[in-house]
Amino acid sequence: QVRLAESGGGSVQTGGSLRLSCQASGSTFVSKYMAWFRQAPGKSRDGVADIDDNGFTWYAPSVKGRFTISRDTEDTLILEMNNLTPEDTAMYYCAADDGLSSADYYDSGDPARYSYWGQGTQVTVSS
Repeated sequence: QVRLAESGGGSVQTGGSLRLSCQASGSTFVSKYMAWFRQAPGKSRDGVADIDDNGFTWYAPSVKGRFTISRDTEDTLILEMNNLTPEDTAMYYCAADDGLSSADYYDSGDPARYSYWGQGTQVTVSS
């Protein structure tokens, strides 16, 4: 049973920073892609950033230059968030694919790429 556990969310003021972590456990394979998504109340779940097992990254235009995604290990995903704004307020979710090549069929930011999801960690940015 694959489990993803996020941590590091919280409340900050505009311009502040947060560091989110996601620890994967229980897998017998290495995910090629891991990603962060976010969902604000009443809105869809949108891709924030992803990274593959070669270190190639993708960022949503709204966060490019402010957020940095990395994999400390093959099972640990990090999201460094700087210069936060109220528009970044959302529940942030970690996601991982199932280690099969079918993940390549989907584009970055497409939740269909991912088979495993964490429970989420709340990020709130006040003005």
